[in-house]
Amino acid sequence: MSKVNVFKNQSYLQSSATLLLFFASWGVWWSFFQLWLTSESNGLGLSGSAVGTVFSANSLVTLILMFIYGTLQDKLYIKRNLLIFASVLATLVGPFFIWIYGPLLDNNFNLGIIMGALFLSAGYLASVGVFEAVSERFSRLFGFEYGQARAWGSFGYALVALLAGFLFVKNPHLNFWAGSFFGSLLLLNLLFWNPKVEREANQNFNQEQAESNSIPSLKEMFDLMKLPQLWTIIIFIVFTWTFYTVFDQQMFPGFYTGLFSTSANGEKIYGTLNAIQVFCEALMMGIVPIIMRKLGVRNTLLLGVTIMCVRIGLCGFASTPLSVSCIKMLHALEVPLFTLPMFRYFTLHFDTKLSATLYMIGFQIAAQIGQVILSTPLGILRDNVGYQPTFKIISLIVLLAGIYAFFILKQDDRDVQGDPFIRG
Repeated sequence: MSKVNVFKNQSYLQSSATLLLFFASWGVWWSFFQLWLTSESNGLGLSGSAVGTVFSANSLVTLILMFIYGTLQDKLYIKRNLLIFASVLATLVGPFFIWIYGPLLDNNFNLGIIMGALFLSAGYLASVGVFEAVSERFSRLFGFEYGQARAWGSFGYALVALLAGFLFVKNPHLNFWAGSFFGSLLLLNLLFWNPKVEREANQNFNQEQAESNSIPSLKEMFDLMKLPQLWTIIIFIVFTWTFYTVFDQQMFPGFYTGLFSTSANGEKIYGTLNAIQVFCEALMMGIVPIIMRKLGVRNTLLLGVTIMCVRIGLCGFASTPLSVSCIKMLHALEVPLFTLPMFRYFTLHFDTKLSATLYMIGFQIAAQIGQVILSTPLGILRDNVGYQPTFKIISLIVLLAGIYAFFILKQDDRDVQGDPFIRG
């Protein structure tokens, strides 16, 4: 699709704006969430094992909600009910952190992690998969590249990450209020911008729904769990994306800021570096679909795993801010090269009418299962042996998972049960 046509496509524009605002509302506080939990001066001063418990609780609730969200969204097709619900919670994120979550973690830790897991999972951690799945469905229905729309999400994250470091050093509460500000814009966007083509598609869908088999039954959704090929993918994701997530969210921010003479200086530079990395990631989101057409889905996914292994492993040896900053930039390649072909793998080898459920179960939920199991043990490991030995262990596990993937991932032209992929 040409540039002119892309910017005349109302569904593309609306999806891009939605993803930009969602990731802005999330990224302005999430990029410093681990630092807020661990910082003695600007946060709660929690230990590595306590942080692991917080992440495990978040992942457990997210795991449950993702299955519910995926099932509901496949029933809703392209209706925005779930997106609007999540945006209401995003609007309330500032008051929640400042007046409920933070005080509870300080004074009643167990109740705090329960309340936080429920709110954060419903508003962000589980809903991100719905936002992405709906946008991917729009892209197939209304003729635009999902990766290009998703790039605007990364761009929004990059913009606020640049701001987030300065806000955090001044007062972390500003990060949470900024999250509410972008959340309110997201809510207004979803309520009042509904492109004509989407309204017509919804009307046609409602008319045909009773006589059509395009909506998956609950039995079909549960039957997915009986598919051996789905479980082979789940194993792969648990031992790659899960370990990447624990490394990147639970450990890397604290490791990086600890390389500087003062935590305030490290936090400012981390915010700037994070913004640059995510901006480059946004560019790669638009480029990876082109790479995927040349290399194929399977090969692009294997390339993403390779970069993941290298990046985590190098952090186990690098010891200066400059070297670690350079390694951090590999993140801009790693995330698009993993997530986009992973989504396309599901729509290629599985029934597309179950795409949202498959994405939730096969990718997002699988990753959350791993985090529930691994966040606390890896946090304890970090407390006992330090960051870099932990990074080396994680890198080795990802390497073994990559070797496993080489043998279990299907070629693009084999067992095609969804949308065929044509290289060119």
